Amino acid sequence: MERRMAEGLSVKPVGLEWASSGEVEAELVARCRAGDEQACTALVEAHQRMVYQLALHLLGEHDEALDLSQEVFLRVFRTLPSFRGHASLRTWIYRIVINQARNRQRWWRRRKQREQVSLDDNLHRLREVPDPDRGDDPEATVERKEVVEFVWRALDRLPFDQRTAIVLREIDGLSYDEIAYSLGVAVGTVKSRLARARHQLREELRVA
Repeated sequence: MERRMAEGLSVKPVGLEWASSGEVEAELVARCRAGDEQACTALVEAHQRMVYQLALHLLGEHDEALDLSQEVFLRVFRTLPSFRGHASLRTWIYRIVINQARNRQRWWRRRKQREQVSLDDNLHRLREVPDPDRGDDPEATVERKEVVEFVWRALDRLPFDQRTAIVLREIDGLSYDEIAYSLGVAVGTVKSRLARARHQLREELRVA
């Protein structure tokens, strides 16, 4: 059962690129603060795929993820003067995405407007399900698609903070320290949330 869970979570987003760190990152931030439009465009281009995919993983809906991505970059440029480099720019942006997604989920719950989404559509957008037209073995393609879809449905039933921790660790490959910073919690809390999330996923896979 754990193998099935691992198969469903092991696919990394295709073509994901991170912004450079160190001096190059510091120079980019400085240029953005100075109002350099080319630098601002470069910052967005370097992170927009990561922002969209994380938003999609957390919200589960394409249009909502696009809207959230726009909100995130508006927030990034409004608060960039407060960025001090205590974490990487990537991790700092992760934190903004998570906070914005959490706020949006609270908004949904208050109005009871959260809709059931098509995971098939979302997974195909991320190219995480093999395309039958590529010549893959049809039986293997169907089996893998079922496993991935089941795991994502199980993830969607997790509490937001647990789902976020799993996505950051198992899909985006962040370290415990990076996850802790992104969530604004201690490393021990991250490990606890991951343990609870994995336990719940194992239980769901066991009865499936």
